[in-house]
Amino acid sequence: MQSPLPLQIESIDTRPWWRQLTSYHWFVFVMAALAWLFDCLDQQIFILFRDTALTNLMPEGANVKTFGGYATSIFVAGWATGGLIFGSLGDRIGRAKTLTITVLLYSVFTGLSALSTSWIDFAIYRFITGLGVGGVFGLAVALTADTLPTGARTWALGVLQALSAIGNVAAGLISMYMGTLISAERITSDQAWKYAFLIGAIPAFLCVFIQLRLKEPEKWVKAREAGLLTGAKFGSYASLLGPGRWRKPALLGMLLCIAGVIGLWGIGFFAPELVGDVIQTSLKEKGLSDTEIVSQTTYYKGLNSIIQNVGAFLGMLSFAYVAQRTGRRFAFAIAFVGAFLATNLYFRMFQGVDQLWMSGVMGFFQLALFAGFAIYLPELFPTRLRSTGTSFCYNVGRFLAATGPFTLGILQQKLGESAIANLPQTADAAARAAARLSAFRDATSYVSLVFIVGLVVVYFLPETKGQPLPEDD
Repeated sequence: MQSPLPLQIESIDTRPWWRQLTSYHWFVFVMAALAWLFDCLDQQIFILFRDTALTNLMPEGANVKTFGGYATSIFVAGWATGGLIFGSLGDRIGRAKTLTITVLLYSVFTGLSALSTSWIDFAIYRFITGLGVGGVFGLAVALTADTLPTGARTWALGVLQALSAIGNVAAGLISMYMGTLISAERITSDQAWKYAFLIGAIPAFLCVFIQLRLKEPEKWVKAREAGLLTGAKFGSYASLLGPGRWRKPALLGMLLCIAGVIGLWGIGFFAPELVGDVIQTSLKEKGLSDTEIVSQTTYYKGLNSIIQNVGAFLGMLSFAYVAQRTGRRFAFAIAFVGAFLATNLYFRMFQGVDQLWMSGVMGFFQLALFAGFAIYLPELFPTRLRSTGTSFCYNVGRFLAATGPFTLGILQQKLGESAIANLPQTADAAARAAARLSAFRDATSYVSLVFIVGLVVVYFLPETKGQPLPEDD
């Protein structure tokens, strides 16, 4: 077990966290929360409309699910790259300034995604969107951690992450609304995904102008001034990963995040595909028209997203409570075990819309982990490396996590081909679709083992509950 981080004498306000904040503290918290909320809105719009967009952009007969995995991997790779670049810039030139740049980047290119005319330019827009998306988390967390009072930090960061679920719910409402418009024949399914991407870009773009009022945290400003005199390196990956005390927490934090990120992006955010397949199959059996099938599928995918993210909101608040009361490591252990069990329950057992509640349970545990990342990662690194270290842990693993959707797609395809090959030659299209769906369920069970890897990593992590943010000796 790693030895505890050095203790520093620091008085902690014991009032409820929200009573410790001044008006400017609230402004910083709200701006950081909105940046991450709209970031998640744009992520979720991509997830919900990924298949529809690719169906419209790909040639007839192309395997949309396979290319959906490719598009997700490209987006997540952009996310990882942006996290590394902007995390370092946040320590070098300032958290507030860099945060505004990243929000502008992801909002503009989310809107441009609606103008895609082929799979290629759609993937390019998603990669550049990912650059901005990847930078936001580490910057918003570091800005909040460095600005708000110590006694408010744990709950503020937990709530900041929990509010991201509101962005995801908003995306679900957009999907439901698009489904209603399709049903009323006011728009077509080919138009719905374009409108969704445009809607997702607007609030984030407006947020940029408000964020221009943000000031750099006083803690960072003083540390930067001192660093100029001492020659301390800010935002340096050589300093983070070279010999010294910061390399071990960086590598352990990275492994911790890899487990959570692969679990969410490699499995959890493919829930719409499961819901869509199950609903389409049941509606075809009822003999409904193609328009009604598309409408109801779009609607229920949105509803599933809302239920999943309501569960996520409650899970993230619960993580903050447990982390504050009993410690970070114990909260992570509960979340990883719960995520493994809930993910398998959902993907193995889901059979219809009356079981959408399972998505809420899965979201509770899978997204609870991300509240842990927001709370825990900034507690591992000094001011000069806080944005860099947080972004490194949260984002570098995405280069591996980017293989998650790809791996799930390939695994599903191989299992599906095997299952179909074992069917009798007289098997109809419904039987083949059922075999492919069963293969998808099997693939998610295999990939969900990554949550057990995360549980193992927890054993080696330091406990930071009750300790001040670390600094260089």
